[in-house]
Amino acid sequence: MEQLLQYTITGLAVGMIYALIALGFALIWKSSRVANLALGQLVLISSWFTYGILVQAHFPVWAGMIMTILFAIFLGWAIERFTLRPLIGQPTLSLIAVTLGLGYFLEGIVIVVWPISVAKLPVLFPQDPINIGSAVISQEYVWAAGISLALFILLSLFFKFHKMGIAMRAAADDQLAIQACAVPINRIFSLSWIFACIVAATGGVLISSIGGITSALIETGFKSFSVVILGGMDSFIGCMVAGPLIGLCENIGAGYLTSIIGPGIKDLIPFVIIILVMLFKPYGLFGEERIERI
Repeated sequence: MEQLLQYTITGLAVGMIYALIALGFALIWKSSRVANLALGQLVLISSWFTYGILVQAHFPVWAGMIMTILFAIFLGWAIERFTLRPLIGQPTLSLIAVTLGLGYFLEGIVIVVWPISVAKLPVLFPQDPINIGSAVISQEYVWAAGISLALFILLSLFFKFHKMGIAMRAAADDQLAIQACAVPINRIFSLSWIFACIVAATGGVLISSIGGITSALIETGFKSFSVVILGGMDSFIGCMVAGPLIGLCENIGAGYLTSIIGPGIKDLIPFVIIILVMLFKPYGLFGEERIERI
């Protein structure tokens, strides 16, 4: 029972980070119908940038976090302006291929600038463990879950009440109608990439504070993709619900099945979930079902 409680709490916390990163995918898909396959590399390069600022450049934590957010804003703007905008009107396959190539490009930058394979961020959160019942939880998990939830709520409020957030949601349904209302569609696309990079950077810092910085952060992006598939590619609520579910399945499955199947089962579970969802509910739990007649 003690182990189950431990696996449940840590799984839910990590799942909240997955949900936050997956929100970045949903943002871009919902506003521009572009599948961002560079999600894991965005997490990776943001984490290494934070390492460079805090450890190599010796900036204080508060200044380092501000610079990481500014870096994410610049990265999102640059990607949309110089990579995606020239391809407006091109086939969907071209846009997907570009994001895939972008991911490898960002991974190459990381290898050149930070040739070390493993690194650890300085301590960002209090280290005293928290006792929840019989479970002992590291505070990194609690802070990560709380920050992810807070950022998710702020973004949800932005999309529900702010005029630009409403315009971004409307762009997903009818881009021509938005342009007819004199709303700059390029600005919407740029803002969606900026938000996606911000949540990827935040998720990268949170997950790195728990497990360190390695190339496995790219897999975190793929696991977040399983969150999008399960929750629905165009659903923010779906990300919020599916993230903790994926984290829960991953942690509990790894806790009880590693001794039977092997240590690789933890990384396998999210992709098994992707296959099952695509077979039985391809639109996800909360995704909008679109039926097109020919």
